Order: sequence, then structure tokens, then C-alpha cells
Amino acid sequence: MVGEKMDECGMVKNRTVLLVDDEAPVRESLETLLEDNYMVLQADSGEEALKVLRQRDVDLVILDVMMPGLSGMDTLDSIMNLSDSPEVVMLSAADSARLGVKAVKDGAFDYIAKPFDSEEILSVAEKALEKRQLQQEVKYLRSEIVKLSGFSNIIGRSSEMREVFRVVQQICTTDSSVLITGESGTGKELIARTIHSKGQRKNGSFVPVNCAAIPQELLESEFFGHEKGSFTGAHERRIGKFELATNGIMFLDEISTLRPDLQAKLLRVLQERELTRVGGSQNIKVNAQVISATNQDLKELIDDGKFREDLYYRLNVLPVHLPPLRARRADIPLLVNHFLDKTAYRLNRKVLKVTPEAMKILKDYYWPGNIREMENLLERLVAFSVNEGSIDVEDLPHEIVFSESGKGVRASEGSKDLIEARNRFEKMYILSALRKSRWNQSAAAKMLGIHRNTLIKKMNIHRIIPRRG
Repeated sequence: MVGEKMDECGMVKNRTVLLVDDEAPVRESLETLLEDNYMVLQADSGEEALKVLRQRDVDLVILDVMMPGLSGMDTLDSIMNLSDSPEVVMLSAADSARLGVKAVKDGAFDYIAKPFDSEEILSVAEKALEKRQLQQEVKYLRSEIVKLSGFSNIIGRSSEMREVFRVVQQICTTDSSVLITGESGTGKELIARTIHSKGQRKNGSFVPVNCAAIPQELLESEFFGHEKGSFTGAHERRIGKFELATNGIMFLDEISTLRPDLQAKLLRVLQERELTRVGGSQNIKVNAQVISATNQDLKELIDDGKFREDLYYRLNVLPVHLPPLRARRADIPLLVNHFLDKTAYRLNRKVLKVTPEAMKILKDYYWPGNIREMENLLERLVAFSVNEGSIDVEDLPHEIVFSESGKGVRASEGSKDLIEARNRFEKMYILSALRKSRWNQSAAAKMLGIHRNTLIKKMNIHRIIPRRG
């Protein structure tokens, strides 16, 4: 037997404890102690416990030593062989304390003698869960270090992204200026940081400047620094970003917003490899690789007289173009799962899966905000989820499901006929009404203008499983 309980709001708690004991009163007593703080599952045998562990994410197992069938010690051995084994606390009768000691030697966190003390149970459970949390954090941080040392922080397997990887790898062996182009939210700064971490200047500083975020009147001082008294408020000498980036990389984001006089001064720095601070007279040598990024078409700006052509060619020695998300749809499932894992860890929530139907909609959506929009959406879905284990169509925002720019409610490419498109629309429309009504079928039927029995029939046809609101 296996059971679980939620809190008053219907929210599954963050950490899960599995109680394994063949005596129901023992399980119930333990659940009463733990249910206020943890999600609690029950199993009445070692065999049932292993079945639960194969299906659910469990953080802590409280396991009886003496059970019929698969014993507690044998169950412990099987748990220790799992790829991501939870912490285990053994329960042992006073006359089997030696087994509890052996269990600790075999990998259990601790053992508690029956009859157990409530405070001891709570204290040991919390300590065991703290240990697991620390282990997971160390594992996560190690994986992040590995990512930062390579290209695995850039997610993608599409042909478009494979070409980006190829270009970036070549750039990492050079020291020339780089121009990264692409729509907002495509990850231009991520590419710049990857070039820094893998390139010849990885031991130098990475100095980012968002040209659009700094007031234009302060940009020159920000770039080149200033001398004390050079203007009102210049109370002391200040080193500019270019000097700070010497032997490293200067990343100029939104380079298209740079005003014409600063474009000329930037060109001089790139040509002469030296600068003069605002209010100063001394020429200062600088040695920084410049990586620029823009979401604008600089050639159009050149034609309009808004960007210097000679500066463009100085910046665009090594070009990298990042495709929009809609041009690399093969990468969308990878990105979705990556952001779900990342967000679930950061928010200390269970990792959610996306149903095939919801993933289809995400793949068809236009993604005007690209990867940044996707990451924000998935964070919202994780934060607002009730931890039912999956994200389905009804969990997605209406603007995505019913997007004009995407194909969420239209016939997909390769659809067989109009009937298929109509059925797809009908299912999504019903799901939308159910979600608005918090899964109250009578209210949803009223919204749709149909009888409740008709709604139930259509839910069966479309295989829509009822949920609690």
C-alpha cells in the first residue's frame, strides 16, 4: 500500500519522506509527526518501498529493520544501489539495536530505537534532509563549474546551433574583435562570456557595458575614465572600463545605441590601442579584446547615417549570428527541460515534466522574446505549479495556447485535414474553460454554452483527465 497527503492548500511540500513499516499504527504515528513539514508517502513492505522509489522522487526513507518478506536490511542494500539514493533512517527494536548499528555502517544516516521519541524523530529527519540538501548543492555546483569550463552552458543540438558552436570554437583561438548579432533574448552575452572562459584571455577580466543602459552623457567617462575635477562631480580620478579590461575582454552590449562622437573615440581606441581619460592629456595604452553585440541591423544604420561604416568594419572582424528561437525549434525541448531543472533547483521545487501536447504548443509558438521569454515563462510555471508532476496544455498562458503568431490553435504543418485542426482547437478551448473555472465542470460548461453532460462526453473524447481546482 502507498499513500500521500498534501497541505491545506493542496500544495505538495518540497521535501518527501517515505515511511516503510509493516505496522500501520507505526506509519500513522510517524505521518502525524512529519506531515506538517514534509510530503509523506507510506509503504507497508520493502518491495512496495522500492516500487515507490522507482516512480517518485524521495528525499528521506524511514525504514523498519524487521519486516516480513524483504527485510529492512535487504531493502537498505537495494536503496543504496539506486543512482540517486535518498537518505535512510532505520527504526529498530531495542533488541535489534545491533542491526541499526550495522545499517549505519552500510550507508544509513542513523537509526532510532522503538518506541521512538517524537523530538528525536523530528531532529534526525531534519539533519538527514539537511545532509541531502548539501549533497545536492555540491553536485549542482560541480556541474556548474564543468559547464562554465566548456560549451555545455550553451544549450542546443540543431544545425543552426552546431554552426554557432563551430564559429565560437574558432574565435576562441584568436584575439580579434567580435560582433555578435541576434534578436533580444537570444543569449548574446552568454556567447561573449563563453568566448572569454575558453579563449586566450580567460585569465583577464570580463568587463560588460550596456551602452543603452548608461546615460549618454556618462558613457565617455564610463568607457575611458576621468581625471579629478574634469567636470562637476568628478571629485577623484576614475579608471574607465577599457583600462579595467586590459588583458581581458571588453563587452559592449547594444553597440548600436552609441552616439556618433563616442563612435569616433571608440574607433580611435581600437586603431591606436590607447585612450585619454576625460579631462586628461596623457595617452594610456590599453590591450583589451572587444566583443560587441547588437539586435539592430548595423548596415541599415550605416545607410541611415546613424553608425560609422569604418567602426563597423573594426568591430565586425569575427561575426557571430545567433538565430532566433523560432529558427531552431529542435532545441526547444532541450531548453525547456534545462530551465525546468534549473528553476526547480533554485526554488527548491520538484522537477516538472511537460506533456507531449504542451511541448508541441511550446515548439509551435513564435517566441518573440526568445530564450529570455522562455526562461521567464518556465519560472512562472514552476513557481505557480501545484507539483502534480507535469505541465499540460491548461497550465500554459492563453497568449501562448491561442497565439496568432504561433500555431498553437491552428492546424500544424502536415495536418491531415480540417477535422484534425477543429478537434485540436476544440480540446484547447475546453481546457481553457476548465482552467478558468478551476476545473468546476458545471461552470466550465456554462462558459462554453453546453450542457455539463456534453462537456463530460467531450472530455472523454479528447482524453481530458479531470483535476481538482
